Amino acid sequence: MIIDVVMPKMGESITEGTILEWYKKIGDEIEQDETLLEIGTDKVDSEIPSPSSGVITMIMAEPNDVVDVGEVIARIETDSKSVNLEKISKLPADEKLIEKPEVVVKEKDIQIKSKKKSLSISSSTKGPILSPAVTKLANQEGISFSELVLINGTGKSGRITKKDLEGYLSSGNRSIDESSIQLPKESSLSFEFASNSKTDKLDNMRKRISEHMRYSLNTSAHVHIMNEVDMTDIVDFVKREDASFRSKEGFNLTITPFIISSLAKVLNEMPELNSSIDGDLVIQHPQINMGIAVSVDGGLMVPSINNCDEKNLLGICRDLNDIVQKCRIKAINPDDLQGSTFTLSNFGVFGATIGTPIINQPNVGILGTGVIKKQPVVIEKNDLDIIAIRQMMMLSLGFDHRLIDGSGGALFLSKIKNILENFNFENIL
Repeated sequence: MIIDVVMPKMGESITEGTILEWYKKIGDEIEQDETLLEIGTDKVDSEIPSPSSGVITMIMAEPNDVVDVGEVIARIETDSKSVNLEKISKLPADEKLIEKPEVVVKEKDIQIKSKKKSLSISSSTKGPILSPAVTKLANQEGISFSELVLINGTGKSGRITKKDLEGYLSSGNRSIDESSIQLPKESSLSFEFASNSKTDKLDNMRKRISEHMRYSLNTSAHVHIMNEVDMTDIVDFVKREDASFRSKEGFNLTITPFIISSLAKVLNEMPELNSSIDGDLVIQHPQINMGIAVSVDGGLMVPSINNCDEKNLLGICRDLNDIVQKCRIKAINPDDLQGSTFTLSNFGVFGATIGTPIINQPNVGILGTGVIKKQPVVIEKNDLDIIAIRQMMMLSLGFDHRLIDGSGGALFLSKIKNILENFNFENIL
């Protein structure tokens, strides 16, 4: 029996995926749930398991091809005895692939009123949400952003799909006016590199990170303020309870859930930090969804722990461990990578003392936490100043100055510091 392998739907907002790499070739045997290929979306890269055991008889999409959700990308024969591997291996390469229809636009059908080059469109351009496939096709066909916005999108929330753009191109009714095209300014900078320099292209994940970080810096008025917090009580509690916790839960008790829990409490008190800006509107989110920066091979993911303020510390511990493990084995659902209302970046796990993290859009705040180090600190005891060795950590709050002033940011950090230094450990596990 022939089994069709289709481009999977990796989330509610995902309409297409990019083939990154095939782990099997035509004629190879494969087991059910064995990794068949890796695909990328505008949210995440994912390894896709085989839906059945058998022999790969056909592959219909090559690396870097963009394929709509639900389209067949490969076929598997479940009865390996009926497969003539010798015949398959002798097929020319083009006979192993199904021809994909191409949209052909005749030059004479397009009325161009200017010979100037078209605007280069990126997926980060402000306006309608454009998938990588739409962006790529628009650039290839010389379609300006102002022309794109005239296309009626049939996707979710009026989103322009690849099929919408292909239909527009094939209609032959394009009319590009020179005044509607704003050409990017030519850079006056020129760089020279050594002739033996190594050149590589950004992979799918690094492209997404690059676009998102640049968009954030161009959008938010970033300001950072810092404060130092005494983590001695929490560190001592974790050391004391870790063995028992690990035997019950199967993973280590760490500092991060205590920070998440503290953030949720303060965000409830200061909802302006749990907001987003849309034009001249401020959207205060009713739920507190904590984005967690997770380092993975080749980059970074920011999954979200939703409704943190409704969970106890144990629930946060379990959710945190679950999403981190899913990220690291590329099993995270793209829907888990969106919806955050505030973000935590714990660069202290890499030994960094302090940093200035970039806001994760569309949030207006991000908290960075540094490494915990023993330091001599002056503390007051019995009305006397004494020097004690304490476990100290730096907090770095990045916030959007369009909405939050310095006083608000300082108050937020002060509240976080107070909760962490006076944490209530009663019945938390």
